Amino acid sequence: MADTAMIEIRHLCKSYPTRLGRRHVFRDFSLSIPDDANVGLIGPNGAGKSTLMRLLGGLELPDAGRIDSDRRISWPIGLAGGLQGSLTGRDNVRFVCRIHAADTRRMRETLAFVEDFAEIGEAFDLPVKTYSSGMRSRLMFGLAMAFDFDTYLIDEVTAVGDAAFRSKSRELLEQRLGRSRVIYTSHNMDEIARLCQRVVVLRPGAAPTVHDSVREGIAAYQQIARRRAAPAAPAVTAPEVAP
Repeated sequence: MADTAMIEIRHLCKSYPTRLGRRHVFRDFSLSIPDDANVGLIGPNGAGKSTLMRLLGGLELPDAGRIDSDRRISWPIGLAGGLQGSLTGRDNVRFVCRIHAADTRRMRETLAFVEDFAEIGEAFDLPVKTYSSGMRSRLMFGLAMAFDFDTYLIDEVTAVGDAAFRSKSRELLEQRLGRSRVIYTSHNMDEIARLCQRVVVLRPGAAPTVHDSVREGIAAYQQIARRRAAPAAPAVTAPEVAP
């Protein structure tokens, strides 16, 4: 699978400081993600899905190791972060356009597209720090879809908004997937099965597993979830024996 990999993760380490010392999310983590399929990234809470998405999208850097890719990868759509809270939605879009070297015409088109798609009204000209999480997700999704990426990183963003907005988001995403790929993380296994052709299962403290069968990957994840949810067996004490 490494021969067709668009993203190679090599010996990745990532940790965060806590009051109880450093918490390691990944230790010597390696993974090859293929370029011939949409990939579902699933696993129990605490397995590192969101952390991995932020690392893939360049919002964070690893402590050690590297991520190699020759593809244009979006920022993680649906996750917190990635927008400057003191700037308005409009100014955030302008800033991203400048990063991508958009000329005046392209910037004007992008601003019009994002403003129309996000459907946040006058809030487009208010600081992003005043937005609800749903408004931020709408803005980030519209902004990402305004650019042609080889790979989109998406975290359940199509669940944001009312039924009409969710339908519009799915339709636009599926248009993009005609020429791009997606790495999609979600707890909705129906969405994983609908969008993805391969599954990567993350487990805390264990190596990831790549499944060419989406059904088998989902079954492996559900087995992990059942084991974690099962109550611990009560301790069994030996009966007292009369002397």
